[in-house]
Amino acid sequence: MRNVYLVTALAVVLVVSILGLRGTVFTAPPMDVFPEWAFPGMKRQSKYKPQAQSKFFADGRADRPLPAGVVAANYGPLGRPLQSDSHLLTGKLADGSFARGFPESIEVNHQFLAHGRERYSIYCAPCHGALGDGNGITKSYGMGATPTYHDERLREIAEGEILNTILHGKGNMLSYADKLTIEESWAVIAYVRALQLAHNGSPADVPAAHKPALGLK
Repeated sequence: MRNVYLVTALAVVLVVSILGLRGTVFTAPPMDVFPEWAFPGMKRQSKYKPQAQSKFFADGRADRPLPAGVVAANYGPLGRPLQSDSHLLTGKLADGSFARGFPESIEVNHQFLAHGRERYSIYCAPCHGALGDGNGITKSYGMGATPTYHDERLREIAEGEILNTILHGKGNMLSYADKLTIEESWAVIAYVRALQLAHNGSPADVPAAHKPALGLK
């Protein structure tokens, strides 16, 4: 009989735990199974909540104003580190127009282009294609609106506007600011320009020093 009572009690506890009190609004704090006085630790910490009151400060506010002259740790578009080069960070000039060319702090060399090609292959080629012609793998799955970089409009577009599209997205393209750093974005732009040049170039555009390696005269 004793076992029957135990089984019944356990069944009641189980049913109440699963079904009982569901949706009930309580006004008192829940029972503390492990009280702080018996189990001291970090479970209960003294802290201020946002916009709460504080008896410690004279103005009674927990939120404190910033000290005079303080500089934010993260500043600028998309939380980029504080810099004053608008061309580098936003692709825009002081008058708000899109900048042409690359920022003075960016050195476009073979290593820079190689890094841009790597980032392009990961984030851009699936839609824009390895050659920048818009024939990426996504086209075979029904996404047929990806433009080709070899269109005259995109060949003439300012580099700063390309950066703006990378940072903020445009049309079906989402922002890649969370995937590419500013420097990586400029590297991708450099590689896009290389693809455009290769697609529309001629043997006359090849420097004389490199023509023998390509079998050109």
